[in-house]
Amino acid sequence: QVQVVESGGGLVQPGGSLRLSCAASGIRFSMYTMGWYRQGPGKQRESVAAVTNGGTTNYADSVKGRFTISRDNAKNTVYLQMNNLEPEETAGYYCNAHNPFHDYWGQGTQGTVSS
Repeated sequence: QVQVVESGGGLVQPGGSLRLSCAASGIRFSMYTMGWYRQGPGKQRESVAAVTNGGTTNYADSVKGRFTISRDNAKNTVYLQMNNLEPEETAGYYCNAHNPFHDYWGQGTQGTVSS
């Protein structure tokens, strides 16, 4: 049974930081591209960052220089370090495990940026 579980969301002030974690089980983690997406109130889900099984990373233009995605294949975990957060980045943050045959999603973790 495949499980993708996010954690680390919470309330942070503008300019603050959050570190999200996503643990995946039931898959050959090292063979998957892992990605983070977010969906704010009234908005469509958008890609934030991804890291391939080879370690290549890519980011949405809006988060470049502030967010860092990383993976630990030994722990079957992917992380998203988010710095200098802005109120408009309040959203549900979702983890995705992707290969050419499957897409698995977590239930999401809420990140709220507010003073």
